[in-house]
Amino acid sequence: MTERSRYDASQGPRILGPRDGRTVDLGSVGVRFMIWGEESGGGFSLVEHPIPPRHLAAPWHRHSREDEYSYVLEGRLGAQLGDDVVYAEAGDLAFKPRDQWHTFWNAGDGPCRILEIISPAGFEHYFDELAAGTVSPGDVQARYGTQVDLDRTRRICEQHGLVFPTTR
Repeated sequence: MTERSRYDASQGPRILGPRDGRTVDLGSVGVRFMIWGEESGGGFSLVEHPIPPRHLAAPWHRHSREDEYSYVLEGRLGAQLGDDVVYAEAGDLAFKPRDQWHTFWNAGDGPCRILEIISPAGFEHYFDELAAGTVSPGDVQARYGTQVDLDRTRRICEQHGLVFPTTR
């Protein structure tokens, strides 16, 4: 994908194949950038997250600016949304509204892949910056309007038998 097509929709309609789009590996989750906010007029971004078996994809956190919609393509997704633990199978959609504490994980022993719609767009750049090493996880709070609770993250990993880089 060219730099222009990465950020600019002026070239018109296009097809994004199953192996197209830039991918990065953040350890606990992968990211395939499919639609950047600049391509959608800022309304949303779309990423695919492959999550390794029994891995927590993100720390316990909440967004002040974005809603997230996780559509399960493959496997079994576990999520804690506030006080509720839910499970979603292929074909299910999990909604994580802004200002709600949440996290999610691969709840199975095989592959889990989700499409993540982020609305409005912008947070996809956090993944990009994290992969490039230009932002630390601690910087995300101020720059992207999020809060993270690593103590709660550790407890969730222990409770569900999950792996997450900061809890090792």
